Amino acid sequence: MLKLIKFLKPYYLSAAAALGLIFLQAVAELLLPTLMADIVDIGVVNGDIAYIFQVGGLMIIVTLAGTLCAVAASFLSARTATAFGRDLRSAVFRKVEEFSLSEFDRFGTSSLTIRTTNDITQIQQVVMMSMRIMARAPMMAVGGIIMAVSKSASLSVTIVFAVPVIFLAIHLVARKGLPLFQKIQTKLDRVNQVLRENLTGVRVIRAFNKTEEEKNRFKEPNRALTLTTVSASKIMAAMMPLMMLILNFTTIAVFWFGGLKIDQGTMQVGELMAFIQYVMQIMFSLIMVSMIFVMIPRASVSAARVNEVFDTKPAIKEFLKEQAGLASGTGEKEQAVSNGKGLLEFQNVTFSYPGAEKPVLKDISFTAEPGKVTAIIGSTGSGKSTLLNLI
Repeated sequence: MLKLIKFLKPYYLSAAAALGLIFLQAVAELLLPTLMADIVDIGVVNGDIAYIFQVGGLMIIVTLAGTLCAVAASFLSARTATAFGRDLRSAVFRKVEEFSLSEFDRFGTSSLTIRTTNDITQIQQVVMMSMRIMARAPMMAVGGIIMAVSKSASLSVTIVFAVPVIFLAIHLVARKGLPLFQKIQTKLDRVNQVLRENLTGVRVIRAFNKTEEEKNRFKEPNRALTLTTVSASKIMAAMMPLMMLILNFTTIAVFWFGGLKIDQGTMQVGELMAFIQYVMQIMFSLIMVSMIFVMIPRASVSAARVNEVFDTKPAIKEFLKEQAGLASGTGEKEQAVSNGKGLLEFQNVTFSYPGAEKPVLKDISFTAEPGKVTAIIGSTGSGKSTLLNLI
């Protein structure tokens, strides 16, 4: 996906502003548990109602500020990701327009359609989620760890044991899911191909009474796509229960050891409440990262498919470059093209489909002059459609 990041360059200011707002939102959320601890340990314990209202009002202000930052960051990230997707689709479309018949046969119309729509949508969603969640999660995790350690360094050991377990679970699920997502995109191409053939050839299908046969033909790739998608969803569905299980066990450990520290008088109730909130923030930030890792495998597959389109060099364009290089510096080739004014000329053109034993067209030469009718005739399979496609 890194090769596609260049399409984000025109929107770096908007992306930077979104990240700045997300940072302010994270700071606001990290302040709330500490303010709550002060209310409990100072206001409630001492019965200071004025202090409770004072800190409570400050919590409301911090919450409103964090909410405003979250709304603005969501707007900017959504607008940036949408513009990124628009530019990427336009670039893919322009690239496909340069393809010759050989490249179209290599990819297939259905595959190019999926790459331009579904694949780019997957990448666009990851870009948006990366700015909203992927950027926020490390801020919350690091900030939560700092604040948790400031409350109780010894109690923070529970986090040290939980974090590696979470990363191990994410790694295992992602390793299982990536191959399935690769298969999903390929099977989606096949479903789109069969559907497109049915729609474009609906009159022929009805004329020859092949409706039931085409239904059965569609069922096979559709069922294969369904089974693969269900398998991938089952693996990814295991992510959230696993994360919640780890979170709950960590919370139990915090309650256990925190209760012991309160009994010993080395920790106050408000501090324990704040510490639990910070543990929750740390764990939920890691869960958000796991949600991104659910999307990244599929988006990485989609990015590879889009990059494959960009990396393809059109055969005809390369041939014209070679011919231009062979031409003299007097501009004879350019002059001939500019003076043609609609003149079409084939000189010893030979064309073969990929994998074919022999060329379908060989040494074809003709000139179609402007203002005159040029007819292309021949028997079935002689290459009339191929010639028209080459034109």
